[in-house]
Amino acid sequence: MTVPASAGAVDDTAARSAAAATLVEPARRWRQLALISVGILCAMSPSFASSSVAPILRGQWGMDPIGVSWLLIAMLVGFSISAIGLGLIGAPDVIPGPRMFALGALGAGVANLGFAFLATDLASALPFRFLTGVAIAAAYPVAMKLTAGWFRRERGFAIGVLAGALTLGTASPLLFRAVGAVAGVDWHAVIATASVACFVGAAVVWFGVRTGPFDTPSPRFSLRIAARAWGEPAVRLANVGYLGHMWELFAMWTWVPLYLVASFTASGMTDPASASFAAFIVVGVGVVGCIAAGAIADRIGRTTTTIAAMAASGTCAVLVGLAFGAPAPLVILLGIVWGITVIADSAQFSAAISELAPAGTAGSALSLQTAIGFVFTSITILIIGVLDPTDGPGWRVAFGLLALGPVAGIIAMWRLRQRPEAIAMANGHR
Repeated sequence: MTVPASAGAVDDTAARSAAAATLVEPARRWRQLALISVGILCAMSPSFASSSVAPILRGQWGMDPIGVSWLLIAMLVGFSISAIGLGLIGAPDVIPGPRMFALGALGAGVANLGFAFLATDLASALPFRFLTGVAIAAAYPVAMKLTAGWFRRERGFAIGVLAGALTLGTASPLLFRAVGAVAGVDWHAVIATASVACFVGAAVVWFGVRTGPFDTPSPRFSLRIAARAWGEPAVRLANVGYLGHMWELFAMWTWVPLYLVASFTASGMTDPASASFAAFIVVGVGVVGCIAAGAIADRIGRTTTTIAAMAASGTCAVLVGLAFGAPAPLVILLGIVWGITVIADSAQFSAAISELAPAGTAGSALSLQTAIGFVFTSITILIIGVLDPTDGPGWRVAFGLLALGPVAGIIAMWRLRQRPEAIAMANGHR
């Protein structure tokens, strides 16, 4: 996952830098960061909600693993189309940030309620999942832009905190499902709880968040401008690194809940709440990786951070597959390391583009990067659905395929590190 164009503050023009230099870091920036983080945590709850109840839907709707894949792919496609569309019409510059975020969160909550109570099979669920993605695209990029508007020196750390909140929000339906399993609540209520979270997030941002002093207009998306940025070899390498990262990330988030159910069952543990709690921990612990990487990347370098994270996450993908059916504590421990490292490098790819793209092109380049990344990750989600892993050998193949993405990403970021343009990243730390 990366920061879309409307995350803002990516085009380093001399005028903006001069204006920002006259401003002092506002004391209330941390309170604003906390409120924005709560907002995005809540607004992202419906994004992967379908994965949290996938084992139930497979039984009730007679849905195969490919159907599970399409429930998430519909959301990703909706997000990509909406993000590009909003960028084309310049909506973030017309609608105030807090208001646009709140409208997006409200829309996601309403669409998710449709999935919870109106969908009766895969065909009827897909439109609601698509609309959920459309609405989230009005909230997530704006949250990044609002955060950038409050931070200058600690912007990398602040974006890392926000990415961590996003990760925790993505994992939250797994917690809702675990609690629901203990309380005997059906899946409809689990999904509806994610909608309630959306409404809370909308209210928090609408009433509590304001535009910061470093806020700048969001550059409108232009395919021509994006192509100019992608024409730079260093930008292309950063994008290949990002695509390697995305090859693994969303597929891991999608399929880990079902893997844990199968693995726990194979080891003799059949309690569904245990698998859901474990999945919440494995995905949600990514908040640690986001914050840690955000704090250190500016000091040790973008390529160093991304290479280390992808090496660790790719290794974990293989090890978690091999550990299928092993004692639950071992599987959870490996999953936790995977959950931390699989998302840790995410924000660094967008930061690299903002530093490497020619002046005036980074915003469009990031929008295109995000759209392609979300579509690209759909490939691995669908491949695993086609494979339909049910036992140890199946999951080893599935997660082994995920490790190919980090391998390609490492090669790309290593090549980027050798290029002279890389000195522009992370204050010369490459």
